[in-house]
Order: sequence, then C-alpha cells, then structure tokens
Amino acid sequence: MLDTRHDVSPHHSHAQDHRVPVVLISGDGIGPEVADAATSVLSATFKGFEWIEAEAGAALMERGVASGVPKATLDEIERTGLVLKGPLATPIGHGGKSANVTLRKLYELYGNVRPIKPMPGLGGPFADRDINFVVVRENVEDLYAGIEHMQTPDVAQCLKLITRKGSEKIARLAFALARAEHRTSLCAVTKANIMKLTEGLFKDVVETTAREFPELDLDHMLVDNCAQQMVMRPEQFEVIVTTNMNGDILSDLGAGLIGGLGLTPSANVGDDVAIFEAVHGSAPDIAGRNVANPTALIRSGIMMLRHIGEGGAAQRLERALEDVYRAGTALTPDVAYDGIGVSTDAFRDAVLEALERVPETGGTAREKPGFGAVTRPVKRARPRQRVFDGADVFVEWHGDAAHLAKVIQTVLIDTPFSLSMISNRGTLVWPTIVGCPDTVEHWRCRLLVSPDAMSAEKHLPDVLAKLPDSVRWMHVEKLETCDGGPGYSMAQGQSCPQPKRRRP
Repeated sequence: MLDTRHDVSPHHSHAQDHRVPVVLISGDGIGPEVADAATSVLSATFKGFEWIEAEAGAALMERGVASGVPKATLDEIERTGLVLKGPLATPIGHGGKSANVTLRKLYELYGNVRPIKPMPGLGGPFADRDINFVVVRENVEDLYAGIEHMQTPDVAQCLKLITRKGSEKIARLAFALARAEHRTSLCAVTKANIMKLTEGLFKDVVETTAREFPELDLDHMLVDNCAQQMVMRPEQFEVIVTTNMNGDILSDLGAGLIGGLGLTPSANVGDDVAIFEAVHGSAPDIAGRNVANPTALIRSGIMMLRHIGEGGAAQRLERALEDVYRAGTALTPDVAYDGIGVSTDAFRDAVLEALERVPETGGTAREKPGFGAVTRPVKRARPRQRVFDGADVFVEWHGDAAHLAKVIQTVLIDTPFSLSMISNRGTLVWPTIVGCPDTVEHWRCRLLVSPDAMSAEKHLPDVLAKLPDSVRWMHVEKLETCDGGPGYSMAQGQSCPQPKRRRP
C-alpha cells in the first residue's frame, strides 16, 4: 500500500541498480521552477530515475488542445504508469476542462491521498500540535463528474453521482493504507443526514468494507462537524475517507493547519497509473522570480519513492528536508521566519547539502504496491425487487403551482399516473405549501402510478408528448422501489408515508 508515514518492509539489496522511467510534467506558472528543484533532489537521492519531459496545461490549451493534455503525453503516461507533475492552470467558469481532472478521469485515478503532517520548526497556531493524518478522497465521481445542464435559462443543474463501485474502491484503498501504516482508526466523512441516498450510499459501503478490517476502528462524522473538529482537535484523526468534494475541501483545510498548500504533497492513484503532484496552484504572480517553494513537490516525490519500492531513499530525503526546516536558515519567503527568505535555488542547494549529511543506512524499502489487487471490489448483485413507482418530471413553467397542477392533472386523465406533489428548489409547494418559498420557473412534478396499474412505464412517453407548449419538460427521473425501500427522496416538507406497492 502507498505509505505516507513510515516504511514497513525489508530493504532491497540492490535498490538503485534499476531504471525507473517517470513522466515529468513541469506545469504552468511556477511549475518549471519547483519541478527543477524537486527533480534535482530526487535524482540525488535515487540515481535510477529516468525523467521523460512531457507537456500539459495552459500553453497547450492556447495551442488548441482543448483538454490541455496532448496525445504524446498520454502515450508516455500509459507506457510508464508513473508521473511527477507540477501545478497546471485551470480555466475558471469557462473554457475547456481542467487538465488535472482530465488525467484523473482518463486513467481512473480514483484515489487522492493527501498526508497532513507539519514540517518541523515552523510557527503558527498549530505548531505545537501532534498533527499526522491522511485524507483519502474519492477522485473521479460525485459532483466532480462534471455532468451539468442548463435546465432553463436561469436554472443550472449539476448531477451528484455516487456509485457503489467507486465507493468500495476508495474505501478499500483507505483501509489498506491504514493497515500498511499501522494506524488504528478511520473516520468516514459524509453529509448523509441531508443527502441520504448519495452520501448515504457512500457511508453504507465504507461501513460494509470495514468488516474486512476488524483490527481498525471506524467512526463516522458529518463533514461540517469534521471541519470544526479538524481545527479544534486535529490530533484525533488518523485516516479520513470521504467523497470527492468533501475531500477536496477538507484536504485544503488540513493543508492550512500545517502551513499551506505549499507544504502539502499529494498522490492520485489507480490500478495502472499513479500521478504524484503538488496540490498548490500555478501562482503566476511569482513565476520566474525564483522564490517559489518546492516543498510540496519534493514531498510528493518522497511518496513516489515509497510507491516504487524505494523506502530507504524516501526516508533519507525526508530527513534531509526536515533538517533544512529545523535549521530554518534557508527557507523560501512563504515560510521564512523573517518573511524574506532565500531563493528556490538556494533552498534546493540546502536540501542537497543536508542530504549529503544523512547517511545511506539502507533503511527499509517496500515492494511496489499492487493497488489493483488491494482495491478492486467484488461484483455486486442487482436488487432482488425493483418496482416502477412513477416518475419525477422536471418542467419549466411561468406561473404558480396551483395552475401548473391543474394543467398536469388534465394531461393525466385516462393514464395510470396521478400527480402526487410539486416541489420547487426541493421544497413542497403543492398540494400544500410549506412556509414562504421563493419559487423559480423550475418545477419537479411527481407522477405516481396506482398500486394495481400494470405496464404503466410504457405510457410515460405519451404523457410527456401531451404536455402543452406552456409546460416545457427538460428532465425525467424514473422512480423505483428497490428491495422494499424507495429509491428516491422526498421533497422538503413532504410527508413520508408511501403508497402500498403491488408485488412484481
């Protein structure tokens, strides 16, 4: 398993007599500066690296590569399976897809591993705290699947996709990492009290997976409480496993506890490819000034050393880096005591000098981890019973709920469907209204079938075809009962009792 804390397996007697090809993507902004510093100290630590320079990021987008990642780079990644990557600029609010997300999606890099451990000698409000935990974040689905639609000119939708398969893969990764690092507990972090189906599925899968790791304690925490607890008592955490957006936010919060993103390493892992990267941005405002801090990318490189089985080298470089921070005389401006600091080159040279003083004791090395063998989930059976209950039809309507209900009910005459409720932005507005909701032109109309209706599903297209031009439908979701429970949520304010369902 990818080890972020210490090494746990026997040393290779000829650790440095093999070549390890690594795709090097320097990135945008300060990327080339921190990449040069990181590769210098990594090469001095382990002589077997073969750096293969490749392009990705903003410059490629400007040249017409929409994804920001050209085919030549993709081919090299597929060939080597190993990448060290500097920061890539991402368009905000418009333009092409993020090159970072493209790489994660293309190679199913389902796990984002971010260790949160401070460097010695630094000040700050958490300087005296024993912080040492890892955020294991699902990396390809959730809201970051990037499935968005303009439902109306004024209403945008983003689909939150949580799958059993994706949840089990990240759960197994987190439990296996905790076991490899001799940690004792995990905390599953969700918002399952509100998103009961999506985040609830993730919670259920993590709890089910926990049965295979009986020596590890599993706790559950709501994401808002977790954010508070990370600030109040960060020492309590060992491994946090969570969904994509939760993990993105919490891992950045964790970075803030130890001095910022400039100190925080990261690994994106899959069954066939692993990308080690700095999680900070490209910082174009300081690019080319030789003041950027390469610590995050160096620490990511230390994670990469452990990943390829060079735990002794990783331990040696980690000690050298810590010695530089402990001395405090050659730190870059972002972390320097006097706020002035030294150049990126000077910091690199200080690490190289410290590295010479750390003896090559051999330490302990690890066999290259087989992520696929650890994390591939078992095949899940389909639900034993699936009963069609009806459909949620989302429509654009410029009027009030009562008039919309009359129109829909007229359309439903002589069909097996009846209008059960209408909600607006998730709140019930018909047949009763709760509070004083400020409605928009986007309405969810829930059509349920009568318990004795047969083959009702085939009539749904006819219902949609009968809707008048004033009721523009844009989205339909089937409603099903799965193994006796509703596979859909209630509207805010809607009563929970369900109609009796016929047996399939």
